[in-house]
Amino acid sequence: MEREAMEYDVVIVGAGPSGLCAAIRLRQLADEHGRELSVCVLEKGSEVGAHILSGAVIEPRALDELLPDWRERGSPLKTEATDDQFLFLTEQRAFRMPAPPQMKNHGNYIVSLGNVCRWLAEQAEAMGVEIYPGFAAAEVLYHDDGRIKGVATGDMGIARDGEPKPDHTPGIELHASVTLFAEGCHGSLTKGLIERHGLRDHAQPQTYGIGLKELWEVKPEVHQPGKVVHTIGWPMDRKTYGGSFLYHLEDNQVAVGFVIGLDYENPYLSPFDEFQRFKHHPAIKPTFEGGRRISYGARALNEGGFQSIPDLALPGGAIIGCAAGFLNVPKIKGTHTAMKSGIVAAEQAFETIAAEDPARITGYKDKLKGTWLWDELYKVRNIRPAFRWGLLPGLAYSGLDTYVLRGRAPWTLGHHTDHGSTKKAQECAPIEYPKPDGVISFDKLSSVFLSNTYHEEDQPVHLTLKDERIAIDVNYEEYASPETRYCPAGVYEIVEEDGQPKLQINAQNCVHCKTCDIKDPRQNIHWVVPEGSGGPNYPNM
Repeated sequence: MEREAMEYDVVIVGAGPSGLCAAIRLRQLADEHGRELSVCVLEKGSEVGAHILSGAVIEPRALDELLPDWRERGSPLKTEATDDQFLFLTEQRAFRMPAPPQMKNHGNYIVSLGNVCRWLAEQAEAMGVEIYPGFAAAEVLYHDDGRIKGVATGDMGIARDGEPKPDHTPGIELHASVTLFAEGCHGSLTKGLIERHGLRDHAQPQTYGIGLKELWEVKPEVHQPGKVVHTIGWPMDRKTYGGSFLYHLEDNQVAVGFVIGLDYENPYLSPFDEFQRFKHHPAIKPTFEGGRRISYGARALNEGGFQSIPDLALPGGAIIGCAAGFLNVPKIKGTHTAMKSGIVAAEQAFETIAAEDPARITGYKDKLKGTWLWDELYKVRNIRPAFRWGLLPGLAYSGLDTYVLRGRAPWTLGHHTDHGSTKKAQECAPIEYPKPDGVISFDKLSSVFLSNTYHEEDQPVHLTLKDERIAIDVNYEEYASPETRYCPAGVYEIVEEDGQPKLQINAQNCVHCKTCDIKDPRQNIHWVVPEGSGGPNYPNM
């Protein structure tokens, strides 16, 4: 069956902050110039916000530029940050430290980023943007001369064995003058673009963290709306980068999360179990006693910063938001930078369409260099890579870089790949984690249940292996199968078949965090999109 094709001026892949802000800015420009402009946004989640997960404390700087009247528009930015706490944890104690200037949140808002995206989608649709949730972009399309032509959505109704089912529906091609890739961190199409076109040839490797988050309803007496707490130290060892956050929202809700840099060395480390035992710390546990866990999720996040930004555009297309890697790591914020990149890309895309010159979109990166986003990321570029020396040297260098050098050091530190940092099992000690109590700490499967994750089971497994033998001959034999631990959803499991170990992939559990595609020691796991609308359905995350 042939695929149908739809024509637009701009197609945007991903209804996150950058994609939606780009769509809004495009429609604003069209109205300002009295020009017809068709804009389409594809979203692989079942609804806008279904796959969005972030802390989140949002800096409204970019939103002020895009929609200055956002307060009057009924935005979900309701809880202003009022109290910052920065704690250094040992196993039994907590020491309050002065918050670094990047982590001071006066004027920022504690939000559900999923709800922010739902609200942005409402603004975009009111302006005439077409948004299609439940459609996963699975393929980049090209013109004969190599220009990006658009994308195609994946087929629906394909059985696990690859054969069409009775309800099979072919994907749809969406053609555009400009296609913006706003897939979020480590997007599958973006990964392919970077590899195919060598967009990272002149940049450092991208590095990542895994962020795990729970939303709790806590007792009113421990709830302090606007309170922001960050911690470093325990339960991480002094060589592993990681830390936590507790954000007090409205309605007695507290978002708690833990982030671990994926450059950790010990293959026995389990980010999920580190997060669960963290909540038992004497300074943390009282917040959750007598409370109720509402939701759970996990997502990889970019940590490479300025030096890991790839080339951002090709004739006919550009990469925006977290797909490009604009997170400010010391600030622990990337929403405002993602939004700004979407705004700038939209302005360049509009110029490109007006000039009828597909190559003009390649000026997007140069335009970005003239904005506050570029300067902000440049100034903090050396802080995250300094922590590869260890926690205390990293803190010492961060102080020097922030207060003395003020981000203007005449050097730029480099990165190592995350998967290349993993040591072999025989070089490391196994980690014994306490059993979850079902009250403060929980197991993976009960957590995945709270993420409302669903995939049509009779479909091809979207977690693919380049070579099935590597899963046992290398991962199992040499690294003790780290995928069974770094996955936060119990997707990977070693079972016995005919007396031999075998990797079982429980793809229906996948929360689309992308950690496996990043951390696998031999880069043998390749994440591709499942059928549209599959995956988590996060409420208020």
